[in-house]
Amino acid sequence: MTREKIIMCAHAPARPRLLDLFSCSGGMGKGYDDAGFEVDGCDIVDRPRYPFPYHRGDALEYLERLIESGEIKRYALIHAAPPCQDKCALTVGTNASRGWGGTHVDLVAPTRVLLERTGLPYVIEQPNGRAKIRKDLSLCGEMFGLGVLRHRNFELGGWTTAKVKHVKHRGYVRGWRHGEYREGPYVAAYGDGGGKASIPEMQEAMGIDWTDVREELTEAIPPAYAEFIGRRFLSMISERSSR
Repeated sequence: MTREKIIMCAHAPARPRLLDLFSCSGGMGKGYDDAGFEVDGCDIVDRPRYPFPYHRGDALEYLERLIESGEIKRYALIHAAPPCQDKCALTVGTNASRGWGGTHVDLVAPTRVLLERTGLPYVIEQPNGRAKIRKDLSLCGEMFGLGVLRHRNFELGGWTTAKVKHVKHRGYVRGWRHGEYREGPYVAAYGDGGGKASIPEMQEAMGIDWTDVREELTEAIPPAYAEFIGRRFLSMISERSSR
């Protein structure tokens, strides 16, 4: 590296840090990294394939420790995806009831309480069918030309951005539904059997290549979603600083 390049690197602005709570295998974390963040993850299940610095433990206990120690101040944004299985038709997933399986509990409300205590901007992510968050932003795979639909709603705390118009789907999700098999441009990246996507199909459809674990892929959110949200947030910060 030349002296000129070393000087340029020394003066390059630091990337803002993001805390990725209930991180699972890092679909959202990877998107925030692509948007320009340094990412730290936390999940109660061991995630050896998570591509960034990672803390294994209860996400809410970890967040409370960061708040009490003051370490939370090093972050610019927090993303939280508390388990969605309570009152949701989806199957067991990441962090469900503090581990795999068991009785499902609703962690959205206590997560929001702690996020508000941080005083930082935050994002709470939930799938369709959950009425306990504000739908400040709703995203779908078709918005990014992906091979999955994966509808997700996002509550934005401490910041706002314009909503995005939902685009028309190009067809069906491939597989069996109500006794009928349909072909379509999207794969079913959840469950197993019944025409559900294979591991390589899920990886390609969502743009995820760092894990080949079915359980993680069925829970993953395409990185494109977080990249979109992260760029919106950084754009807002840039506009505010230039005023």
